[in-house]
Amino acid sequence: MNLKFSKYISYFFHPINFPFIGALLYFVFIPKFIFKPQEYTILIVIFIGTYLFPIFLLLLLKRFGMIYSFQMNTIEERKFPVLLFISISYIIGNWLFKSSIVDLLSLLFFGYGLGLIFLYIILYLKKKISLHSTAIGGLIGFLIYFSFHYKLNMIIVFSILFILSGIIGSSRLKLKAHNLSEISLGYLLGIISQFIVYFIYSI
Repeated sequence: MNLKFSKYISYFFHPINFPFIGALLYFVFIPKFIFKPQEYTILIVIFIGTYLFPIFLLLLLKRFGMIYSFQMNTIEERKFPVLLFISISYIIGNWLFKSSIVDLLSLLFFGYGLGLIFLYIILYLKKKISLHSTAIGGLIGFLIYFSFHYKLNMIIVFSILFILSGIIGSSRLKLKAHNLSEISLGYLLGIISQFIVYFIYSI
């Protein structure tokens, strides 16, 4: 894997892409009927709230020198954006949960919010966890209990995501953005956070 390809992978599979990807997969595979206007409204809100709005915020942060790149390579660069993403995750999650139509989808965002809280705490321990691996780990964790909840066979999707997580992790190593422990911990953090929120939801 060369540097150019690694950079492409890191940008294309940036962490802010995964909440929307998760929402798309939810609507593709959910076995219950949801009116298309409701589905489109939910997807539009999620796209604006988790993609367009964060990009606008990141541009502002970069403009005012609070971050130097969208990859947020240093610990200090990550602190404020992580707090913003925690807030966004819980606002979207709360809105979805109250709608009652797609309450399980809300857990994806609560799980991401919880994972980011753990990640934020770890930042103060002077350790930088991979946001990329946390994001894809969270998506995989969500789809595991999503498939369990609705009794779905999603083995092909899981195979693709596991391969993709390996490619993303390798690209971060190639770019020297993280070491193996930071990538592995982020991946586990993403999965475990999703399992915690599903356990609470199931009680």
